[in-house]
Amino acid sequence: MTKNLLFCLEKEGGLAQLVIFVEEVVSGFDETDLYRSWVRAQATRSPQERNTRLENMCWRIWNLARQKKQVLHFHLEDTQDIVEKMMNLMLEGELAQRNAKRRLERERGRREAVADMSEDLSEGEKGDTVGDLSAHGDSVRSRLPRINSVDAMDVWVNQQKGKKLYIILISLHGLIRGDNMELGRDSDTGGQVKYVVELARALASMPGVYRVDLLTRQVSSPDVDWGYGEPTEMLTTRNSEDFLDEMGESSGAYIVRIPFGPKDKYIPKELLWPHIHEFVDGALNHIIRMSKSLGEQIGGGKPVWPVAIHGHYADAGDSAALLSGALNVPMLLTGHSLGRDKLEQLLKQGRLSRDEINSTYKIMRRIEAEELSLDVSEIVITSTRQEIEEQWRLYDGFDPILERKLRARIRRNVSCYGRFMPRMAIIPPGMEFHHIVPQDGDMDGEIEGNEDHPTSPDPSIWTEIMRFFTNSRKPMILALARPDPKKNITTLVKAFGECRPLRELANLTLIMGNRDGIDEMSSTSASVLLSVLKLIDKYDLYGQVAYPKHHKQCDVPDIYRLAAKTKGVFINPAFIEPFGLTLIEAAAHGLPMVATKNGGPVDIHRVLDNGLLVDPHDQQSIADALLKLVSGKQLWAKCRQNGLKNIHHFSWPEHCRAYLSKIAGCKPRHPQWQKSDDADNSDTDSPGDSLRDIQDLSLNLRFSLDGERAGGSGNDSSQGSEGNAADKKSKIETAVMAWSRGVGKDTRKAVDHNSSSGKFPSLRRRKQIFVIAVDFDTIASLAEATRTIFEAVEKERVDGSIGFILSTSLAISEIRSFLASGGFSPNDFDAFICNSGSDLYYSTPNPEDGPFVIDFYYHSHIEYRWGGEGLRKTLVRWSSSIIDKKAEDVERIVSSAEQLSSDYCYAFTVKKPGLVPPVKELRKVLRIQALRGHAIYCQNGTRINVIPVLASRSQALRYLYVRWGVELANMVVFVGECGDTDYEGLLGGLHKSVILKGVCSSACSQVHANQSYPLSDIMPSESPNVVQAPEESSEIRSSLEQLGCFKS
Repeated sequence: MTKNLLFCLEKEGGLAQLVIFVEEVVSGFDETDLYRSWVRAQATRSPQERNTRLENMCWRIWNLARQKKQVLHFHLEDTQDIVEKMMNLMLEGELAQRNAKRRLERERGRREAVADMSEDLSEGEKGDTVGDLSAHGDSVRSRLPRINSVDAMDVWVNQQKGKKLYIILISLHGLIRGDNMELGRDSDTGGQVKYVVELARALASMPGVYRVDLLTRQVSSPDVDWGYGEPTEMLTTRNSEDFLDEMGESSGAYIVRIPFGPKDKYIPKELLWPHIHEFVDGALNHIIRMSKSLGEQIGGGKPVWPVAIHGHYADAGDSAALLSGALNVPMLLTGHSLGRDKLEQLLKQGRLSRDEINSTYKIMRRIEAEELSLDVSEIVITSTRQEIEEQWRLYDGFDPILERKLRARIRRNVSCYGRFMPRMAIIPPGMEFHHIVPQDGDMDGEIEGNEDHPTSPDPSIWTEIMRFFTNSRKPMILALARPDPKKNITTLVKAFGECRPLRELANLTLIMGNRDGIDEMSSTSASVLLSVLKLIDKYDLYGQVAYPKHHKQCDVPDIYRLAAKTKGVFINPAFIEPFGLTLIEAAAHGLPMVATKNGGPVDIHRVLDNGLLVDPHDQQSIADALLKLVSGKQLWAKCRQNGLKNIHHFSWPEHCRAYLSKIAGCKPRHPQWQKSDDADNSDTDSPGDSLRDIQDLSLNLRFSLDGERAGGSGNDSSQGSEGNAADKKSKIETAVMAWSRGVGKDTRKAVDHNSSSGKFPSLRRRKQIFVIAVDFDTIASLAEATRTIFEAVEKERVDGSIGFILSTSLAISEIRSFLASGGFSPNDFDAFICNSGSDLYYSTPNPEDGPFVIDFYYHSHIEYRWGGEGLRKTLVRWSSSIIDKKAEDVERIVSSAEQLSSDYCYAFTVKKPGLVPPVKELRKVLRIQALRGHAIYCQNGTRINVIPVLASRSQALRYLYVRWGVELANMVVFVGECGDTDYEGLLGGLHKSVILKGVCSSACSQVHANQSYPLSDIMPSESPNVVQAPEESSEIRSSLEQLGCFKS
């Protein structure tokens, strides 16, 4: 709606003003010249002018319609209808503009990526057309053909014997348990809950799989069943005598509930975002403990790391990405429902503004989580082709055309210049069919029981449904969906109510979740249910429509059987259905289907051929399809038979076979230092430390003899000569041996803070670790804050019970300046996390050996998908495009800072932070070109660090836990009121946080204002692990006592 119209409506007496406005528009034009007006509107470049012309046309068209119908009065209802049509027209225009902008950005990024990859693709490389499925993923019947014979499955089973895989599944929201699932209880407890539980069971039943853990949230709330508060629940798996020899003490499938978020509340998924890091830390604890336990049972004493971590939905995808980075293991992703697609649908509806949508659904945080998941995932598992072609391609991180080009280069063994794209794999969900017996009888052919052959009693749910019907023997049209607008239940009721032949031939059953009272339902669900009840009353459908209030999960098969017994039809009329698991369930019970033509049902229908597809917006089409199946006995029988014949294509064993085959294609990854640890068979564990520590030093730690850019050797050609390398090696070996001798002999207090002085790095022997992660603009301010923190805990610092880590965006050369200017010694800190988390240094016990030691295993841990030179080129090109157009001379705003960069951090300095695009735009630039990196705006926007996608300061703390066993719960992180754009990761988690009041508060407006989502969406507001304190030593001490670090 344009400003003119809005002004008229907002003024007092708005209707009268609107009439005047309309009459002026209508009378000022020739009504016979609409086509010319349309051409002019289309040719107009200015969006504002185009919208004005289209608005005027709407009024003129309406006036013609009014004249033809001889409408004599101007009614308010007419006005509202016109306004709604105009708004829809303008929303479509805005959507078209957004799509055009996205298309241009993607095409430009694609051109730049191809240019960077230097050589054009040959005709042979071009391969498939854009619309070909193989460009997007693996089809149901392509590279991994369905197994249709027992012999073929036996061959595959034999190949898996001897493997003992450990698999992690993550599904955070909703209420998850193994039996009597409360599906439909709320919008979070739906088909995804059932899918992940059955997937865990099915995988654990496969040969070669030893253990499957399904990680979810522990809910100890009086509002839900006590079982959701149990830490562990074992899932019963399908019995198989063939694999009994693979069973063990900890084998099988388990639901593992990790406590995070409010202790006594069950909260919706939109409110879980501030607590994701707490889940990640808790899950990391569990996985490490279980990996060690499995190692003792089946790994010969070596930890058995997960072969993959699989996230389901955006929140679990975000968690899986962080866990994948912390453990350096492959990640898989299943989106289930995607945020960008939902945002587009909500914007089309026009009921909520973008800000209102984000406030309600936290949609921008969800989209960023999905983008990060694409950055990290090895494989994205989808159910259908539609999910790839119409949903995933909306994301910056996935371009099917560029993905095809990259695959062509990989096949030819040609460099992709640091570009990566996740592989899309179409694997439809599975089902267990062995317990299903299709219903062959009918309501008319029932045989009464006698004493010798009594009939089994009807399930109670049958009675609950049939009590609604005047004639319960008519075929039943069954819909099973929660009361959600996108499920389109109201259109189904309208179609049924307005088709008299259909009403005479059939009944309608609506299974819409569980409810106690309408007032207790969510506003959206209540609105849908009330609309259904009003339609039932409008069309007088009493005695023809059933809508029971309650059903159990175990009742669902009986509901399908009842519909099949009446020779009924199953319908899914959703506007868009990502997959449609209920369609497979219905087919397994012998029910033909009528389903939406948008989404997964198209693929299901192609395989099963057991029904009809309809346009969900076309009410008449829905009614005609239902009537055709209900009235046509031959067609009904044919569809039923086709469904039963082809249903094996969707069995769980086949799903799991395809799933495990995809995992087998991933390059194995796990914590790299395990190799050196495994090679060391020494059982030494003396106070002077074991030989294992010495081996660790010689294998993955290099003494920084000059303290300058120890991590940047890859960019320093002067260190490439053999002579220099040999000299360095000799010095390092000498330093290591000198240090090792010093450990055994030196008992000076400066090194030996307690009886276990030999532990290296020294943070291994601390009771608590304090992490100084305050993001100041200047080194002087950071030094002042550090002295204040030291003063607050001086007693514990001296006796060695507390160690310190400096976590900063500064380079190691700047840390040397910080230490010198602040009067600190390197040994005042146990470790230095620098370059925003891309480099990790330790202080050395003996100053003569050099001030710092760099952990090279940390680099191997974070280098996954690091773009290297290809990424650097793109960043330099981007930085050169940022200029001050208003300045007299063209001035570059962003400049490369080679002296501050390292192998895994490209640093840039910023002269005018206010002129630099927000960090979300830089991330988009990288993702569109298939470059995976973590862009961080630092030091109040005056520096930009781009580091590996899974590197960050918070991830470095998790590495210290995984690598050295430093408990996260024993860490205290000091931060300001705001900070760099990786600030959010430092607040959540198992560690404790102290926010220094008034420190870095200006950074909020400078750096975080233009993020994709507000910082408040992801900040834990009521966490007992987060306190605030003024920047005074006594107040800091009191805050630490409040956190339980010290006794008051």
